[in-house]
Amino acid sequence: MSRHSVRSPWLLHFNAGSCNGCDVEILACLAPKYDIERFGIVNTGNPIQADILLITGPITKRARERVVELYVQMPEPKVVIAVGACACTGGVFRGMYNVENGVDSFIPVDVYIPGCSAHPEQIIDGVVKSLGILAGKNKEMEFPTQLRGPVTIDRGQVDRRGLAGSVASLEKGCTNRGTEN
Repeated sequence: MSRHSVRSPWLLHFNAGSCNGCDVEILACLAPKYDIERFGIVNTGNPIQADILLITGPITKRARERVVELYVQMPEPKVVIAVGACACTGGVFRGMYNVENGVDSFIPVDVYIPGCSAHPEQIIDGVVKSLGILAGKNKEMEFPTQLRGPVTIDRGQVDRRGLAGSVASLEKGCTNRGTEN
């Protein structure tokens, strides 16, 4: 994953069954007054291209499988933001016959933005905070796998038996061996 995805992440907005109050505020973030695109953030409709999943509303029984499906389709690293009281805990819909409560019942949530409805300033702050989380997840993915022994080539093929070890946590100041020319 390149460093450019942290500077210009794409977000996927999904309404899991809300009253549309938070959705209107998200659209206000895209409008000229708040202009979230000045941070390089682009709203997309494709989970395969998205870095951030922005969910509004409580998880209904009909939306439960779609939320998990969208989460699985997004590439790693990914960040999930729950916008509004309904997405965080179920809000005023908590305990109703068709509601499964908050988002974190089904997928891990990185940033919670409470409020009914959440203000555009709060949403922008949450998205900017998620950029830091996304950068941290990016760094975790950059650690190389430490090999157990030397790489041997047998008849033009790399002998893979016994090569893979554990993921090495590199200390500060170490360089990646194998990327140097």
